[in-house]
Amino acid sequence: MDGDITLDQAAVAGLADSLRRDDHDRYLTALLAPPVAREGLLALYAFNLEIARVRETVSEELIGRMRLQWWRDRLDDIFTGTPPKHPVAEPLSWAVRRFALDRELLEQLIDAREDDLADLPPADMAALEDHARRTAGPVLRLALQILGQDAGAAKDAAADIAQAQALTGILRAVPFHLRSGVVRLPADLCAGAGLDLSKLRDRGPVDQEAALSVVVSQVAHSAAASLANARRRKPSRAALPALLPARLAARDLKRLANAGYDPFAHTVLRVDGLRPLVLLAARLRGRY
Repeated sequence: MDGDITLDQAAVAGLADSLRRDDHDRYLTALLAPPVAREGLLALYAFNLEIARVRETVSEELIGRMRLQWWRDRLDDIFTGTPPKHPVAEPLSWAVRRFALDRELLEQLIDAREDDLADLPPADMAALEDHARRTAGPVLRLALQILGQDAGAAKDAAADIAQAQALTGILRAVPFHLRSGVVRLPADLCAGAGLDLSKLRDRGPVDQEAALSVVVSQVAHSAAASLANARRRKPSRAALPALLPARLAARDLKRLANAGYDPFAHTVLRVDGLRPLVLLAARLRGRY
C-alpha cells in the first residue's frame, strides 16, 4: 500500500461537487467516514457515478459499450499509477494504490453496467435481484476495503444491503426511467399484474396505477427482506459509512408503503430534507 501518496485537494473538491449534485446519498455517507477513507470513498463513488450514467448520456448502445471499454482499457494504467488526465481516473488511481483495491471488483462493476445499455426489462425478479447485486455489490465491497472492513459480518451484510439499495433506487427512479422510455421492472410480474409495458413507455401509468403499484410492492418486499436479512449481522462500527445506505433504503421503502406503493406520489417524489440527520443519527448510534 502506498501510504505516502496524497490526493490533490482540488480533485477532492471536484469529486465532492459532482457527487453532491448527482449521487447525494453516497456523498452524505462518505462525509461520515474518517478523513482519509472519506477521500477514498469519494473517488470510488465518483467512478461508480461516471460509469452508471453512461446509459443516460449516450444515444446508441455501441457508443455506451465503447465508453465502458475505455475504462476497462485504462485499468492497467490506473493500477500502475499512470492514469490518464481525467478528473475521475486520477483520484481512482490514488484510491486503488492507497487502499489496495480489488481490480476484479472494478471489472465486475463495469461489466454489470453493460446490462443497462440494452434497455430490456429483466425477465423476472431473480434477474432483477441479480442485476441489483452486480451493480451495487462491488461498490459496497470496495467501500468496505477502503474502510478496512471487507470481512466477517460486514462483508456478509454487504450483499443484502447492496440488493436492497439497488432495488429501492430502481423503484425511486421509475418516473425518471419511464420518461426516458426505459422499464426496469420484472417482465413476468408486469404481465401477471396486467401491466401494459408499451403504455408505460409511451405515457407513464395512465389507467394502470393499480397494476403498477402491485408490481412496485413486490419489488419493495424483496428489498425489505434483504434489509431484514442484512440487519441480522453485527458488523464493526468502523464499517458503518459503507453500510449506511441501508438506513436510507429503509426510509424510502417506508415512504413507498405509506403512499400505497405509488412511485408517482408527491410524498415519494419530494426531496427528503431529513436524510443528513437520519444518517448522522444512525452513525452516532451505530445502527444501519
